[in-house]
Parts: sequence; C-alpha cells; structure tokens
Amino acid sequence: MKKHITLSNIIFVLAIALLLYKPSRVWFIRLVSFSPSIEKVEKSARVFNYNWELKGLNTDNINFSEFKGKVVFLNFWATWCPPCIAELPSIQKFYNEYQDKVAFVFITSEDSEDILKFFNENDYEFPVYQSNFILNELPPVNSIPRTFVLDKEGNIRIDKSGAANWNSQSFLSFIDEVLID
Repeated sequence: MKKHITLSNIIFVLAIALLLYKPSRVWFIRLVSFSPSIEKVEKSARVFNYNWELKGLNTDNINFSEFKGKVVFLNFWATWCPPCIAELPSIQKFYNEYQDKVAFVFITSEDSEDILKFFNENDYEFPVYQSNFILNELPPVNSIPRTFVLDKEGNIRIDKSGAANWNSQSFLSFIDEVLID
C-alpha cells in the first residue's frame, strides 16, 4: 500500500512540475487547442470606424483603415504568454498560405527588440504592431491571446479568447468562404 501512495505522489509531483515548466505547458495547450467558433453574420458585432494608428515593430506603421473592405485576422498577444506561444505555429502556417489574401494584424505591448529576437529564434514572419489604445468598436481585450476575424464588411465573425488551431481544415474552409463573399 505504501508503494502505491508513494508512486501516486511521484506522478502527481511530476505532473505539477510539467505544467509549471513553460515548454511543456505550451505543448499541452497546443495539444488541446481546437478550431475557433464562427459567428453568423446576423449575430456578430461590427466594426464601422477603422481609424486606428498602429506602430509597426517589424513592419511599416499603418492606419487600420487600410484594411477596410478586407478579411482581417487581428490577434492580441505577447512573447511571455504560453497560450500565445502555443498557437503561433498554426498562425505562421495560416499566414504562409493566406498572407496575400487576408490582412494580418498582430498587436502587442512589447518593444521591438523583444519581438525581433523572438521572431528570429522561432522563424516567425507576420507583421506586429503596437497601439496606445484598442479600437473602440472591438469587445474589450481582457486576456491574451485574443483573436478577432473580421469579414469584408467589418462583421466580427470570430471572437476567440485563448489558444486555437488557426490552421485547421474547418477554419481554413471558413476563411475561403469569407474571401469569396
């Protein structure tokens, strides 16, 4: 009986240690990330005012209004956030295939040095920006990662808090449909 209790204690301590260790946490989050839920147009919120100045960290400064009339993938994230890190490989794959069709906007509060170092270490290429405020018409961003997908009319078709698989077949099929509309 004592051996069983000791073995279960060891397994418990090992499980806790793995969850506290950042790389294993990222792996676990990636393992349980699914495709995001998609809102019907009739039920979705909508962005009308696209006037939002963004400072490029690894790209040029822009005004979000440049993306009006386009499908937009808008992600709030940070390099220190395990769920953010967990979803980035699927985002990079999505970006690789759709960068000419979808506007990608990644918002962080980190400085460009940290971002550039992180991108170089991980071979990420998508555009990252800073902003002093969040567009008023978006729902509040209280946690990260937080991702919005806007259709060409500004309807927020996806509003996802937490990590997701952004390269899943169901999500890519949704993007293909929204691009055609």
